[in-house]
Amino acid sequence: MSTEHISNTDVLPAPEIVEVSDGIFAYIQHDGSWCLNNPAFIDIGGQVIAIDACATERRTRLFREAIAQISRNPVRTLINTHAHLDHTFGNYLFAEDAVIVGHRNCRDEIVRDAPGLPERAKGMFPSVDWGEIEVVAPNLTFDDTLTLYAGDLELQLIYVSPAHTNTDAVVWIPERQVLIAGDIIFNQGTPFALMGSVAGWLTALDRLRELPIATVIPGHGPVTDASVLDDVGDYLQFVQQSAQVAYDGGVDPLDAARDLDLGRFGEWTDTERIVGNLHRAYSELRGEPLGAEIDMASAFGQMLEYNGNQPLRCLA
Repeated sequence: MSTEHISNTDVLPAPEIVEVSDGIFAYIQHDGSWCLNNPAFIDIGGQVIAIDACATERRTRLFREAIAQISRNPVRTLINTHAHLDHTFGNYLFAEDAVIVGHRNCRDEIVRDAPGLPERAKGMFPSVDWGEIEVVAPNLTFDDTLTLYAGDLELQLIYVSPAHTNTDAVVWIPERQVLIAGDIIFNQGTPFALMGSVAGWLTALDRLRELPIATVIPGHGPVTDASVLDDVGDYLQFVQQSAQVAYDGGVDPLDAARDLDLGRFGEWTDTERIVGNLHRAYSELRGEPLGAEIDMASAFGQMLEYNGNQPLRCLA
C-alpha cells in the first residue's frame, strides 16, 4: 500500500491555462487529486462555453478570473460533465448569466442530493475551505447526445454512463479531434468507479476509442493524448481481475486491497480508491445491475482504514 500521497500540507503550483487548440483551453488544477479537477473553456464565436466548475468558491472564482484574462466575451453556457461536487459546486457562480447543461441524470442526482450536501462535503474533507456554496443543477438536459456550437465549431455531448458515475458525459470536438473527458479520464490519478460501474466504464472507453482523438483534457491530471484511454482501461481490468480472485476466495474488499500489489498504479494519486473500486466490482460479480446503489458509508469507511485512518488527502 502506498502512503506517499497522504499529506494535507503540500503546497501546490498555481492552476495552469493550456491552449490545446485555437480557442480551446484547459484549466489544469495541479496535482489532480481529490477535488482538484480540470475545467475547460472555449472562446469562439463571441461568447464563452465553459466545461465544469470547481469544488470551492475560491477556486471557481479563480477559474472565472482566468477566463476573463483570456477573453472579454461572456460565459453564456456551462456544461457539467457529471454530478460530482468538484465539477458542480461552483455552478452557482455562473448561473445568473449562463445556461447550465448536463445529462438528465446529472440534474436528477444534484437535485436529489442537494439537501445537506455542503455539510456532507465538509465532513468528508474537513480541511477544505469550501466558501459559500449554493447547490445549482443544470437547467437544460439531454438524454443520449446533444450538439452545441461555438460559432461554427461543433461540440458533441455524448452520454457514456454508467462509468465513473451514472451521470457522465464527454464533450467531443470532431474538427479539432479534442476530447474533454470529464472524469472518464484520470491521468496519473486513480480512477474511481464506486459510484458508477467498472464494466460500464470499460465499455465507455471502447466507445471512445472509435473516435479519432488527438488531444484529451482529462477530468484530473495533465493534458494528454489518446493513449491515456489504455492506461485507464488497464487499471479497470486490474480491478476486475483482482476482484474476481478475492471474491471467489471470500475475501473482504478491504483485506483484498491490503493484499494487492498495485504495481505501476501505486505511483498514481489517491490509491485508496482501490477499496471503493473493489466494492463496485464485487457488486457486479454478485450480478447486480451496473451502477446499482451500494453501501457508500461502508466503502468510504474502508477507504479511510486503508489510508491508515487518516483523512483523504484533499488540497482543494
